[in-house]
Amino acid sequence: MQIGLVARRVRSIAVSLALVAGLAACGGGGGQDGGTGPEPPPVTAPLSDAEAARFLTQATFGPTEADINALKPLGYRAWLDQQMALPSSSHRVYMDNRLVQLRLTQPTATLNANHFYESFWSYSTNGQAQLRERMKLALSEIFVISMVDPAVDARGASSYYDMLGDNAFGNYRTLLQQVSLHPMMGVYLTHLANQKEDTATGREPDENYAREVMQLMSIGVHRLNIDGSVVTDGSGAPVPAYSQADIAGLARVFTGMSWYSPTPTNNTFLGRNRDPDASIRPMIFYPAFHSTSAKTFLGTTIAGGSTDGAAELNTALDVIFNHPNVGPFIGRQLIQRLVTSNPSPAYVQRVATVFNNNGSGVRGDLAAVVRAILLDAEARDMTAISSTTFGKVREPMIRLANWMRAFSATSVSGNYLITSTSANTSLGQSPLASPSVFNFYRPGYIPPNTRLGAAGLRAPEFQIVDEVTVAGYANTMQNVIGTGIGTGTDVRSAYTAEIAVAGDATLLVDRVNRLLLYGQMSPTLRVRITDSVNSVAIPGAGATQAQIDAARLNRAKLAIYMTMISPEYLVQR
Repeated sequence: MQIGLVARRVRSIAVSLALVAGLAACGGGGGQDGGTGPEPPPVTAPLSDAEAARFLTQATFGPTEADINALKPLGYRAWLDQQMALPSSSHRVYMDNRLVQLRLTQPTATLNANHFYESFWSYSTNGQAQLRERMKLALSEIFVISMVDPAVDARGASSYYDMLGDNAFGNYRTLLQQVSLHPMMGVYLTHLANQKEDTATGREPDENYAREVMQLMSIGVHRLNIDGSVVTDGSGAPVPAYSQADIAGLARVFTGMSWYSPTPTNNTFLGRNRDPDASIRPMIFYPAFHSTSAKTFLGTTIAGGSTDGAAELNTALDVIFNHPNVGPFIGRQLIQRLVTSNPSPAYVQRVATVFNNNGSGVRGDLAAVVRAILLDAEARDMTAISSTTFGKVREPMIRLANWMRAFSATSVSGNYLITSTSANTSLGQSPLASPSVFNFYRPGYIPPNTRLGAAGLRAPEFQIVDEVTVAGYANTMQNVIGTGIGTGTDVRSAYTAEIAVAGDATLLVDRVNRLLLYGQMSPTLRVRITDSVNSVAIPGAGATQAQIDAARLNRAKLAIYMTMISPEYLVQR
């Protein structure tokens, strides 16, 4: 790959600028008032190339030429309606079929995380339900399980990811229940086979899930106003959203749940004689192991004496669901995952208001919430592209999927044989493989010793940014763009459309700009890339067609590489 002709020159640009200049410009959405803010702008069609590509950048795993052209006459709202009606393919079905395929030649083959990654990259790249695919990833970073934990098996994880997709545009209350009952969440946060208290032995119910379902999946640590600002007491200290006593009381609700079995016994509760589908079917209740004590939490008390765990779970989840924090807490995180790391309080309030009431008296309607996020005036304001306080660092996984989609990358094997990309010398990230329940990065992370930190701005993705990961990304993308990625470089692009215009550096840069930067490349970056492309000469008279095609291909790869390591690309506006 002849990117190497100028790669050494570009590498220093990637490392220095990505660490400092570009990433430090990722910030908030504008004003800090707590008012209702502007209404979404009127949506008119046809949209411009820039409007369509930018919207698709927020709502999908990246624009394609076909998707831009389809969205422009359709408009945002109609596109959202179409996307929300599309189901996504099942990761669990893919894995079951893959196991059948593997056992044709390896009778003892088993599934592992790599097989889930195959389905992830295939569906993220090729799936027509792109909004649902993007929401699966967003939800997986809030309702976290991780295959890094050996207790989380790959088939169960694929089922969990399917469940997130099934509920992406449903009701948050249903999602919360299905998350709580999924056996992979049960093993990950240790409330599967959680037993009631025993005074004789001093045993108390495991509190792990009770704590994290409040802290990370619903209400957060502090009481919030509807605009996401923290409620304070008379001394200015944050007011806690819950106490240790609330955790202990809620933990007693999450007792007596364990593996599915058609004939449940004490043995199946403990995981013996496990049903073949126990890792993918919701946990069931075992009354003998459920706490019958009174349970007090979040201002509610469930009277003691009952072994009806299902009823008590419903009561507990209803209490959590109706807590006033949920709208701003979940709404802000979804804005962060899709649009900007620092939405204004007004933006959060508008989204939280829709969470509280979708306009028809329904609370927790995630379809309405996603519409509110993506159609909000702050999300659709094209002038925000030039703002130094708007946007988010693009997640490494999304950058790779963006390349695959934009440049029609295909899998030689048909199975997208991309193994873990979690190493900090690679992408530093793989789906369902975060190092802890806190995801790869916390939503409130503020990078220390940076301009962002000095301004008090959050940059969640910056938590995995350092000299190693920036250089690792640059090196990884040089290889990806040059020869492909995966086992035997299974996933690669022919760059057919780019080669066709590569004879003219201006046309080539225009195309890359449209697909990767929604047509907003700065004049400085444009000149730098154009000059570098022109430094790769196309052979003249006497050259063979193969030599000419090779030069055009190298030009295309160089333009893509320089764009994808630029700060302008690394920060999604």
